[in-house]
Amino acid sequence: MTVSGASVTAGPRLAVVLLVLTVVAAAVAGFGRLGHARQIGVAAVRAAGQLAAVSLLIGAIVASAWFTAGFVVVMGVVAAWTSGRRITGRGGQWWAALPIAVGSVPVVVVVVAVGLVPARGIAVVPVAGILIGGAMTATSLAGRRAVDELSARRGEVEAALALGLSDRDAALEICRPAAGQALVPALDQTRTVGLVTLPGAFVGVLLGGGSPLAAGAAQLFVLVGLLAVEAIAVVVTVELAARGRLRRSTAGPPRSRRRYAGSVQ
Repeated sequence: MTVSGASVTAGPRLAVVLLVLTVVAAAVAGFGRLGHARQIGVAAVRAAGQLAAVSLLIGAIVASAWFTAGFVVVMGVVAAWTSGRRITGRGGQWWAALPIAVGSVPVVVVVVAVGLVPARGIAVVPVAGILIGGAMTATSLAGRRAVDELSARRGEVEAALALGLSDRDAALEICRPAAGQALVPALDQTRTVGLVTLPGAFVGVLLGGGSPLAAGAAQLFVLVGLLAVEAIAVVVTVELAARGRLRRSTAGPPRSRRRYAGSVQ
């Protein structure tokens, strides 16, 4: 496969390189006791299968507005399931769909409505995928940090309740600073773009024959769009965690002020 002078050969050499890289990543994770050695292999196999399926179906998907809309919905459902599982430790926690949808859907609608992205499947699907993926990552990171903080610092939450704060406000005081760190990856990528990395949108426009200026504009749109999407997703995720909608399957919500008062009488 050749694109504007850049070639990637989908053949035996690619398969061997991918296998070696997967084994190296899993081996290093196992040696370092990171706890994700098996997941690396599973993720690599899933990625290969999913990309193969999408490669075969993408022509039909982008040729129909209904198929495009359906595929975007599937993206959102998978993203919500993934984040929910990461945050709660079990499947079926569909509250994670709310920050992903609230963060990504308005931005996708706006950029299509104002004409920044053509209302065609070939343009909408990748842009929606980038934004939904960003919202998913931010939701997972913020949710895990928020839930972990509320569990580890339960005593501080109860102390805040004793001082007169509401359940929500007490939880927010504890989990919001840690959950806000979920924006750090997006901030670092935006701050260092062009100096450390040349991300996918920039390279993609160049390989597609676009000018460097057009490539830079496309990448700037993606980065700023991701910042907006992820900021919204983090705020909504923190709110859900503070209200007890997102929590570990083995951990209950913080005790309310009424329970706390009763325990000290």
